[in-house]
Amino acid sequence: MRIEHITHGLRELGAKPCHQQRILRAWAQGQPLDAGPRRAEHDLPLSVRQALPELTSRLQGLAQLRSEHPGEDGSSRLLVALADEQMVESVLLPRDGLCVSSQLGCAVGCVFCMTGRDGLIRQLGSAEIVAQVVLARRLRTVRKVVFMGMGEPAHNLDNVIEAIEFLGTAGGIGHKNLVFSTVGDHRVFERLPQMTVKPALALSLHSSRAELREKLLPRAPRFEPAELVALGETYARTTGYPIQYQWTLIEGVNDSQEEMEGIVRLLAGKYAIMNLIPYNTVAELDFRRPSWERASELGRWLHQHGVLTKLRHSAGQEVDAGCGQLRARSIRLERRPRAGSMDESVPGAAPAFKAATGAA
Repeated sequence: MRIEHITHGLRELGAKPCHQQRILRAWAQGQPLDAGPRRAEHDLPLSVRQALPELTSRLQGLAQLRSEHPGEDGSSRLLVALADEQMVESVLLPRDGLCVSSQLGCAVGCVFCMTGRDGLIRQLGSAEIVAQVVLARRLRTVRKVVFMGMGEPAHNLDNVIEAIEFLGTAGGIGHKNLVFSTVGDHRVFERLPQMTVKPALALSLHSSRAELREKLLPRAPRFEPAELVALGETYARTTGYPIQYQWTLIEGVNDSQEEMEGIVRLLAGKYAIMNLIPYNTVAELDFRRPSWERASELGRWLHQHGVLTKLRHSAGQEVDAGCGQLRARSIRLERRPRAGSMDESVPGAAPAFKAATGAA
């Protein structure tokens, strides 16, 4: 469902634009749908008031909490059921943040990510994206929304843009507190500068070497790292927000001194923040998380060489809930054979990525 479908339904019920805005604002902020001004000119028409219980139920059904997994750092991973019983993940972050999903599955196929193992299943409508925020606001305050959950936002651009415009207006979230995360897509750099609500931008870099980046992100658009940084720098100077570069730090793959020197060549002097994110270890995949001491050492080295660097905790590490893991585990449990039945399937071992790619 898209937000425009909700608006159309309200219009069909006889709601004027002021009534539509009042109801949508109340929904986006996690309040009862009839919340808002009580002045006579804002009174909801009888037909709309009578439909509110059904509309409330329908909107709540867009995103329902299936399970919650608190982390030691104050984060909490949420497994969220959609109206069609498919599941996505959201993450409540410390300091009033929320990470939302924009797709069910993902077509990029990052080799270190569980989300893309089954490919893209379907797009999320803009209302389903916003519904994750509404659900989270029933649990705690949300003042920042990052599009870094399941899916590649650039592959669902119309719905993501509609959700961002809505959250930055009716949702009451500051524009720079809406963060669009992408592996890079030319359409992003064309359309985001044209938006009324201009979000901050996070670019997934992961390597300073084009050939390794292509192996890590096999179906991402082909960008030379320097080209991606140049596009990001233009957007940063246009909006006044620094670009956040995402670097999932994987032991023996992209944590070498050579890669750190590559980051300095790309980002020194740029309006940028490098987010080093130690990999969230997944049993099914042949990658490992570097020690926190090693990650801290790399972060300090980058900072000393002119790159503003933040070392990020991977939310959900201690509960084995990296992005895509909750959904995958839930599906496995649903498919688990009952006692006495036979299951001859044998899960394949993860490929030996380092050997196959020649990664350091």
